[in-house]
Amino acid sequence: MMHCTMEDLLALRAGEGSVWARKHSATCAECQAELDALYQRVAQLKAMPSLRPARDRWPAVREAVRADKRQQRRVMAGWGSLAAAAVLATLFVVQPLGNGAPTELAALDTIKQRSASIESRLTGSQLGNRVMSGWEAALAAELEDRIAVIDGQLETRTGTLAAPRSAEMDLWRRRVDLMEQLYTVRRAAYQGM
Repeated sequence: MMHCTMEDLLALRAGEGSVWARKHSATCAECQAELDALYQRVAQLKAMPSLRPARDRWPAVREAVRADKRQQRRVMAGWGSLAAAAVLATLFVVQPLGNGAPTELAALDTIKQRSASIESRLTGSQLGNRVMSGWEAALAAELEDRIAVIDGQLETRTGTLAAPRSAEMDLWRRRVDLMEQLYTVRRAAYQGM
């Protein structure tokens, strides 16, 4: 004897069953039991409570995103003040006020020492030993590339006595400024751990 398939039973439940399925389910105890079990399963599923989260998490997520954006704005604003401070610092190092201004060679030596000091802070610390965000890594890579370009220009100037000292001083000042910015980026990334 052939019994109703699940599709036949579902069609009967929906009121769209074939004539054969209707007649068979009325006479077959096994198919009638399966149809009753189908009705009970549907009723049990409808009786289940709907699941909802304990609370809405959207405000917390939105606040976290806003706090991250505020932090990025503060960092970017800090770059402007850092650049201004670097310019003022180089002005006071290269051209101190009052009497006893150092000679051009002494000023160049001072800038070179400052560059070496920053470089030793960069290499001697653990600032480069951590994973940075994509934004921090891109900024650090750009600064390192700009420092490398200046190093190349300084290397080509070495040995040319006719080259004006002011151009060399300007290159060293830019190198010190870029290295201070690189140190700040790495330090900010290290503190942000």
